[in-house]
Amino acid sequence: MSRYRDFGLFLALAAVWGSAFMAIKAGLAYFPPVLFAALRYDVAGVLMLGYAVWAVDDPFPRGRGEWALIAVGSTLLIAGYHVLLFLGESDPAVTSAAAAVIVSLSPVLTTGFARALLPAERLTVVGSVGLLCGLLGVAVLARPDPDALVTGGVVAKLLVFGAATAFALGSVLTRRIDAELPIETMEAWSMIGGALLMHLVAVGLGESVGDVSLSTTAVLSLAYLALAASALGFLIYFHLLDRLGAVEINLVSYVAPVFAALAGWLFLDEGLSPATAAGFLLIFLGFLLVKRRAIRAELPRLGASIRGLGDD
Repeated sequence: MSRYRDFGLFLALAAVWGSAFMAIKAGLAYFPPVLFAALRYDVAGVLMLGYAVWAVDDPFPRGRGEWALIAVGSTLLIAGYHVLLFLGESDPAVTSAAAAVIVSLSPVLTTGFARALLPAERLTVVGSVGLLCGLLGVAVLARPDPDALVTGGVVAKLLVFGAATAFALGSVLTRRIDAELPIETMEAWSMIGGALLMHLVAVGLGESVGDVSLSTTAVLSLAYLALAASALGFLIYFHLLDRLGAVEINLVSYVAPVFAALAGWLFLDEGLSPATAAGFLLIFLGFLLVKRRAIRAELPRLGASIRGLGDD
């Protein structure tokens, strides 16, 4: 029965995180982009901190190393990622599915940064080909035209690519810091710190609360992103990370675009372009090449889990 529960939670996480791209797109009609992202994490950060207080013995960072982890999480994993993502999605040419597909490059980029920045890891020839496949997938999605680089969503898609890059780099840099924090504590304080940074960026861009147009859709979008995609989504992620491991949980990134495309089609009347599908296939191929050894090591356990589902 636990296998069914884990599988159901995996699909729920993919659905929540995939449909979050649609919720961002819907909410951007009513919120300035960076302020929207900041408000999302005002709510999510407080909720996650409350959970950290309940879940861990000491929910407060101690010492230079732990605060360095929070600094990286705040600047890259939360603020850098979401500022670029929300700005990119504010372009009508960037659909929910296209944004989700570009963001799915993060596990590939994370491996590339790890090979470059962590002495114990090295990128092989096949891994390099996988990384290039992922980057080619983004190029197919962006379809840059030298005569029209600022039109057709090229710059916006590159902003989303920058978001995926920021997240991947932040993930690797946290591994270089000689300190450990419970994941709940790190997420909570990173969300709060990231929200503060995004408020500063919003002010710098001239965004203000006066630019917000309150409506039922605006409130629902913000509530969905803060409560479902952030607070609930990360709680499911923590649970599955412990039970499934990093390789299997990374596959969420490749199921989420399916739900992003479906949600965008149902609620925003978005279509799925051939370029989006082709870009997804290239990025997924890159993931398979980069993670081939870890995937090969996981196959026996995955097969046993599938056989167990059939026996239950």
